[in-house]
Amino acid sequence: MYGGAVLSCSVPMRARVMVRPAESLTLETDGQQVTITSWEDLRPQGDRFDLPRAVLDYLRLPPLKAHIRYESEIPMRSGMAGSTALLVALLRAILAWQGDHPGLYPLAEMARYIELNHLGVVCGYQDAYMATFGGLNYMDFRGKQFYRQAEAELFATIEPLDGHVTSLPFLLAYTGVQHASGEVHKPIRERWLEGEPQVVRAYERITEIARMGKKALLLEDWETLGALMNENHAIQRDLGGSGPENERLIEAALAAGAPGAKLAGAGHGGTIIALWPYEETEPLEEALREAGATAFYRPVPAPGVTLEKLPEGKAERVSVSGFENGLSGWKTPTNNPVTRA
Repeated sequence: MYGGAVLSCSVPMRARVMVRPAESLTLETDGQQVTITSWEDLRPQGDRFDLPRAVLDYLRLPPLKAHIRYESEIPMRSGMAGSTALLVALLRAILAWQGDHPGLYPLAEMARYIELNHLGVVCGYQDAYMATFGGLNYMDFRGKQFYRQAEAELFATIEPLDGHVTSLPFLLAYTGVQHASGEVHKPIRERWLEGEPQVVRAYERITEIARMGKKALLLEDWETLGALMNENHAIQRDLGGSGPENERLIEAALAAGAPGAKLAGAGHGGTIIALWPYEETEPLEEALREAGATAFYRPVPAPGVTLEKLPEGKAERVSVSGFENGLSGWKTPTNNPVTRA
């Protein structure tokens, strides 16, 4: 959200959404259900249904007769964009059910807009673009340091690096502490908006680090990349973006011999990422376990949002009336295919 750049890679875990015909609009997750009948039902409740409520609110509650079931393998509030991944999947599935298939750039922007304006999460663009595009990317967000109206937003520059990188010697370690990334980002963002010199200079330097990090990654210059990771983390830590759990894991990784280690998410819990260009990972994992890590993950270039229709067929688009919101919309025929994102 500072107009900078970032290197980012997916993890091989999925958020899944399935949409099928139904007599009413019903949401289901974790064995619980809620039926949406009016705008009043879209008010946030602080529960697991707030994500689809936000999507439906953004879409102006389209008159859907569908059962929307969703789940995720990604630990929520772990610093791995679990909420954003689920939001992207919900948005893609519901749009597809209506016959709307936006490109990846508009989809990412829609997801970020919903997260910021309908869920109230102070956030940047990385999570929405990564959940949409997937893979291993160098992403440039110049010109996007100030939030704009949706129609005025510039698209990010996404450079896929999957075909140019043969090794990703990194290990993610989860602190076991859930966090809300917006709570970490918000005070730092406010300081940046006020023009605090330390914060402004910090994010200018972080952009330079990302550009140099791209070169080091492509050249497999692990010594340089490790030093850049450590500098990046020192900047974030000094701005107040880390936390004791993060620091313990990072210190343990460096003491075990990792050339670099840093926050992988917003901090104050969540996940850290360590560079480990050695064949045997057990020394690193053991050190991190002793420091409090509860789970390990590895970055893998995996596909972004995907769509599958079961069985073969197409939805019928018809104009209908009689809905409380007064909109024309979609009527779901009984032979409509199941849509899964």
